[in-house]
Parts: sequence; structure tokens; C-alpha cells
Amino acid sequence: MSELIVAIDLGTSHITGIVGKKKADGGASIIAYETVETDNCIRRGIIYNIDKTTTQVGILLSKLEMHLNGDYIDKVYVGIGGQSLRTIDHDEEMDFAEGAKVTEQDIADLDARCENFKPNLLDVLGIAPPVYSIDGRKDTKAEGVFCKHLVAHYKLVVGRAMIRNNIKRSIEAIPEKALAGILVAPLALADAILTSKDKELGCALIDFGAGVTSVSIYKNSYLHHLCVIPLGGHLITRDLVSLQLTENDAEYLKKEKGSAILHLEDENESIKVEMEETNREVKLSDLNAIIEGRAKEIVENIYARICEVIELRQLGAGIVLAGYAAELADLPELLKEKCGVKIRFSPIQKGLVDSSDEMLGNPLYMMAISLMLKGTESCVSAYSAVKVDEDGENTSDAEKEVNVVIEEDRPKRPVKTPPVVKPKKTKKPFADRFRDLFRED
Repeated sequence: MSELIVAIDLGTSHITGIVGKKKADGGASIIAYETVETDNCIRRGIIYNIDKTTTQVGILLSKLEMHLNGDYIDKVYVGIGGQSLRTIDHDEEMDFAEGAKVTEQDIADLDARCENFKPNLLDVLGIAPPVYSIDGRKDTKAEGVFCKHLVAHYKLVVGRAMIRNNIKRSIEAIPEKALAGILVAPLALADAILTSKDKELGCALIDFGAGVTSVSIYKNSYLHHLCVIPLGGHLITRDLVSLQLTENDAEYLKKEKGSAILHLEDENESIKVEMEETNREVKLSDLNAIIEGRAKEIVENIYARICEVIELRQLGAGIVLAGYAAELADLPELLKEKCGVKIRFSPIQKGLVDSSDEMLGNPLYMMAISLMLKGTESCVSAYSAVKVDEDGENTSDAEKEVNVVIEEDRPKRPVKTPPVVKPKKTKKPFADRFRDLFRED
């Protein structure tokens, strides 16, 4: 268990955790996965309530630990995203004597200078691999090339400093947990689902979430632009509440009956909504008129953001859709009608993770899996062979009764819905303490 990576996706509607074992070839196998609702502690992809986030993430980690046969999670990787995230350009230059060759150390020096750059009022959250100008000629690699003047063009992913700070505070407030690293979520997702051909031909990755929609544009094998639109699927749900629906009923009808395009036949169909006190009917045309209006607004924003930085005809690989809210019916058709390029969904690339195709294409887990693939530091530790009991006496693990959760005894978990795990009771010290901490009297 010492080589396991733990990653957490802080979504607006759900917080999802993945435990994976990295392999020598760079791939991974999934050991455990869990999800909890945010309880409104995250808004538009940003932590809004630190105490609630600490509670929910702590519950999530406790549930994940139940799959680790007595071992415990001591650190986690967390994805960073949400409103205000965007890219800015930054260049670092270097001159060479006649006949000099660019070395690995030269590239490292340029990278170090870039990492030390501090933009005003912004926090650098990540740095995408640069593209180089070698005596005026563009290339993605510069090491080993002879030149007189080298420019490294970096894309810095920046945001407000409070985004990173709130993540640190939320994780470090959980007893016995630490932060292994903060990863830029849209970049991790792009590396997990876009192929090298997609990035070379030109591609826009649209991550349509509950709170925000992120747009990542690649061309000629490097990141061209990244931005976040503060509109998401939850906004559609809130619009539907105007039909005198509860938020839960509105979310259900959006997923099961809703469409991003209003059809003529919708006028003649009604949907019966069962409520606690009364039953009522909602016209499908009323439902989809509201959904279409908001979906068009989001698509218009996506279209405008792409056209600001690149011509749509340059996206040879088209637009790739991802995200939990992207499963809205007819959304790809609406986007294709506006942008005029091919639209497709894409799962995690085959070969990166040992799991079922259904799991790799499930939007609830794709971001967390992508973050886990970026992790490099072990996040799970075994309990010490020697422990100190309540009286201060050293006792070995052999003297303690430990009930291990065996793989065959675990209940089967559905992929399409958040799994509910009912493991055997264990005597793991941290799990017991953590459940006591959040138990409601």
C-alpha cells in the first residue's frame, strides 16, 4: 500500500476521491473510489465554506480508508479550478555564443526563472510546457539545437491567491492529513483524455461542470489558452425551480427529461411530478424552453471565448466535451450548430488506467482519475508496527485484534451512481476517531 496515490476533485455538486496504484509504465490501477455531496460548501468550483469542506473531505477520506485493509491516508493531491482561473503569457530569453548548443541545464535555468516570476495580484497555480522560438523559428523542443537567441514562451495558469489558500486550510485542518500537492484540474483532465494528435491538430476541451465551464484550447501540441466561464449546469437547475419545482425535482427532470433544444413535439407532452403534498404536471415544452435558453447562453459564451484566441477552422480535432453537466440531452447538437465543428465525448485514454470502459467514461470520476495520474508522491502509509496504548505501554500489532476487509466481502458498487459502501466494522484508530468527530447526536 506504500505506493498509492490519493486524489480529490472538489466539484461544485460532489467531492470525489480516488485511490490508485501507479505502475512502472506510468499507468495506474484503481484501488478505491468514493464520493460525497458538497453540502453547498463549494460554489463555482471554489471553496466557499472552509469548515464544511474540511468536514466533507474528512468523511470522504475516512470512507476511502475503509478499503485499505488497515492502512491510512496521510496526504492527498487536490485539483484546483473554478472561477477566475485563466492563462497569461510569459517569456524568458537567453543568448548564446556563436556555435553554442542549448543544453538541459539551459532549459532548467529558463524554467527556474519562469517559476520565480510573480505577477501582480495573482497566484501562479501551474505552468504549461513552453513552446520555443529558436532564432525566430517555433519548435516544441530546444535541447540539443544550435542557436544564437532562444525564447521560451510559457503559459502561466493564474488565479486569485485565496483559491490555493482555502484548499490548504481545508485539508490541513483534517487531523493527521497533509497536502501532497495542488494540481491544475483542467490541465490534468486534458492530459488524460486528449491524445497527442488532438493537441497537434487543434482541439478545444470543454469541461461542463455544475458550477463553471472550463475551456482549454490546444494547437500545435501545446496549450494555446485556458479560461473559465462562471456558468454551469446548476444554473439551469435553479432556472427550472421557477416552474414551482424543488431543486431536487428540477435536477431530476433536467437529467431524465430535459433537452438543450426545444422540439415541436414537446408541446403535446406533460410530465407528472410527484411531490410530498400534491401531484402536478409540467409541460415538457415549458421545461425545455427554460433549459434551451440557458444552454444557448452557455454555448454563446463558449463560442466567444474560443473565437477570441483562435479560428474555429483551426480546430482540426474539433471540440471534446467532458463534465457531469455535459450529459444534458442535445447539448452536442446545440454546440455543433453554433461552432460548426465536430463534437464528441472522450473517456480517459485506454492504457492509462486498468478499469472498465464505463468507469473511465463516467464524468463523476474522470477528473479525480486524471488528478491521480499526475500524482508522484506516496499518499498511503501502513500503521506503525509498534503502537502505544492508552496506558502508555508499547504493544505490537500482533497483539491487537484487527478485522481486515477482504476484497470478496466488499459489496459491489455501481458505477453510474455514487457508491454506498457498508464494510465490516474495523478497529482502525484513525477511522474510529474521525467518525466520532463528525457523528451527529
